[in-house]
Amino acid sequence: MSGVHSSPDVRVLGRDPHLDVLESEGVHILREVAGEFERPVILFSGGKDSMVMLHLALKAFTPAPLPFGLLHVDTGHNFPEVLSFRDRVVKQHGVRLHVASVQEFIDRGELRERPDGTRNPLQTQPLLAAIETGRYDAVFGGGRRDEEKARAKERVFSLRDQFGGWDPRKQRPELWQLYNGRHAPGEHVRVFPLSNWTELDVWQYIAREGIELPRIYFAHEREVFRRSGMWLTAGEWGGPKEGEPTEVRLVRYRTVGDMSCTGAVDSEATTLDEVITEIAASRLTERGATRADDRLSDAAMEDRKRDGYF
Repeated sequence: MSGVHSSPDVRVLGRDPHLDVLESEGVHILREVAGEFERPVILFSGGKDSMVMLHLALKAFTPAPLPFGLLHVDTGHNFPEVLSFRDRVVKQHGVRLHVASVQEFIDRGELRERPDGTRNPLQTQPLLAAIETGRYDAVFGGGRRDEEKARAKERVFSLRDQFGGWDPRKQRPELWQLYNGRHAPGEHVRVFPLSNWTELDVWQYIAREGIELPRIYFAHEREVFRRSGMWLTAGEWGGPKEGEPTEVRLVRYRTVGDMSCTGAVDSEATTLDEVITEIAASRLTERGATRADDRLSDAAMEDRKRDGYF
């Protein structure tokens, strides 16, 4: 997947054996699932982690077509430029994409808007409905253990009950890269091929492989406002409020999601080399630095995962 936003100063000298190991592990996991499950699907938003996952999947099965489709839970408040990028990538590779819409659930009265305007916690019901409708028995996600402490508890194969719930006490051992995908009717398995990657690994792999990304990941001027220590984008979701003036700043995004809870960071990094240098120097995880929904409580992510969230 070429066309990455970069400049001629990017240099990849030789091959990093660490990245080779991670790539080999990811390809192995994807092939293992394809051979063991009947209806896998990849969660795909067009963000950097899902782009790496798609890249690994294409590598795993080339020259055959991808043996499973993609699924995106659209909150209705996603960044428009990322959605446009998502659709272009899907068309470019001729893969199937199913979009589960939070807005449709709200319109039908099955979900209600939250007072804070964020829709990230509202993704669970559309996700579980899409899994049931598609009869997916394995769902690939781009979660990594370095992102957040609840995700650090996940195994590569994460068993979910008939309600999509996650119980960390029922995680199975995975010694010697042996994965147990056994599940009862109605249950499914969440699969995380990037579990052992770090944010820095992801960016270094993107640079090595020339993987295309949305422009939003690189420094650009954007109208933002300050809330809870983060720069948020103004939008129909309800921000800014009175007393939250907007200003134009040079920022970039370390992660992309619902605009109401995904913050930008001040940055001058416009190339892959500059982003990698910036990430290497950071002492905050991307979610800890830029995701307001994870700050609701110390166990916010774990509580959502128990209810079926990714």
